[in-house]
Amino acid sequence: MGGVIMESNFLTAVFLPLALFIIMLGMGLGLTLDDFKRVLIEPKAVIVGLIAQLILLPIVGFGLATVFPLSPELAVGVTILAACPGGPTSNMISYLVKGNVALSITLTAISTLITVFTIPLVVNLSMQNFMGQGTALQLPFMTTVIQIAVITLIPISIGMVLHRYKPRLAATVEKSVKWLSLFFLALIIVGLLLKERANVPSFFLQVGWVTLTLNIVMMALGYGIATISGLDKPCAKSITVEVGIQNGTLAIAIASTPTLLNMPTMAIPAAIYSLIIFL
Repeated sequence: MGGVIMESNFLTAVFLPLALFIIMLGMGLGLTLDDFKRVLIEPKAVIVGLIAQLILLPIVGFGLATVFPLSPELAVGVTILAACPGGPTSNMISYLVKGNVALSITLTAISTLITVFTIPLVVNLSMQNFMGQGTALQLPFMTTVIQIAVITLIPISIGMVLHRYKPRLAATVEKSVKWLSLFFLALIIVGLLLKERANVPSFFLQVGWVTLTLNIVMMALGYGIATISGLDKPCAKSITVEVGIQNGTLAIAIASTPTLLNMPTMAIPAAIYSLIIFL
C-alpha cells in the first residue's frame, strides 16, 4: 500500500506539474502578442467563444453534476473540469476540421488567463454545494490564483519569449514538446486509473456518461451560439471545438496536487474525459 501511495504522490507531485509545464510551454511556443490583440480585430467571435467557455460551460457542468447520480467527489470533479480553460489540443483539432485556428489559439490563451481567477470561485462553490457547508476543503483564493498562474502562465510566457526571440529554436522545440506532453499526460492518466483500479469500471459507468454528455451538449451549444451570432463557419467550428475540449491536465492538477485539493478521486472525471475526448 505504501508503495502505491508513494507512486501516486510522485505522479502528482512531480509528473503532473512537469506535464502541465511542458503542455503550456508548447502552447506558448506557438503564441505571439497578436494572438491577444485579435480580441480587437474579431471582438464578436472572441466574446461569443469566451461566453460559451467561461459562463455556459461551468453552468452546464454544474447542472449535469447535479442531475447525474454521482458521489460528491466525482460531482466536484466534473465541475472542476468545466471550470478549466480550453486545452491546447483544441488548436490542433480546429486546424484539422478547417476551423479558424487563429481564433482557437486566442480563445485558449485568453480563457487560460481568465480561468486563473474563476477556477477557485467555481470549485469552492461546487464543493459547498455537493459536499455540504461544513466541508473543510476550500481553495484559498489568492494562493490558488498564484499556483494556477505559476503552472500555466509562466511556461506560456517562456514559450512566447522563445517564439519572439528564437523563432527557429521555438519551431523545432514545439514539435517534440507536443509528443512529450502527450506522453506525460498518458502516464498520469494511467497512474490515476491504476491507483483507483478497483473502482475504475464503476467510475467509467458513472462519469463516462456525464463527461460525454458535457462534451456533446457544450459542442452543440457552442455551435448554436456561434451560428445565431452570425459568425462564419470556420469561427463556429473553432468555438465548437474550443468549448468541447477542456484542459484535462489542469483539472487533474487542481484535483490531485498535494498543495491544492489533494483529492485524486476528483481527478477521475478529468482523466476519463481525457480518454473519451479523442473519440
